[in-house]
Amino acid sequence: MALFELRPFTLHDLPALVKHANDRTVADNLTDAFPHPYTGESGRHFLQEAMKELPLRRCIAINGECCGAIGLHPKADLWRRNLELGYWLAKEHRGQGIMTEAIKQMTELGFRTFPDIARIYATPFGSNIASQRALEKAGFELEAKLIGTLVKNGKVEDEWIYGARR
Repeated sequence: MALFELRPFTLHDLPALVKHANDRTVADNLTDAFPHPYTGESGRHFLQEAMKELPLRRCIAINGECCGAIGLHPKADLWRRNLELGYWLAKEHRGQGIMTEAIKQMTELGFRTFPDIARIYATPFGSNIASQRALEKAGFELEAKLIGTLVKNGKVEDEWIYGARR
């Protein structure tokens, strides 16, 4: 596994963020709110939000360069004891165990930072086998498979729900 660091984002991350996020394979596995193409304006807006206290977001840095992102998003109302986990990694760094370890570290940080949280969950597409495996290797358990509930790029997708409990 390549060495990486989870750290807060800075404005200096903008060029690398845009370079790596402007990859169709990144946007294809995230919600439609993640833009493609990913422009400097997209990156600046993300960094403004990412540097706020909540949601809790971290840069995945490899050799000091921003190569991905991982975040915990507090839920409200009936779901207030839950955090939603979201993440992505630059194509050239996938398959090296980086995301599994980043998920483990972020999960530990989430439970430490939010004492009232009982569960951290993620919802990869049913077709995103790599994301499912990273979650499983990080200790998440498959809680549900919702068939045909999502539409991404005009294609109907299944939503798999993985959870880790305190």
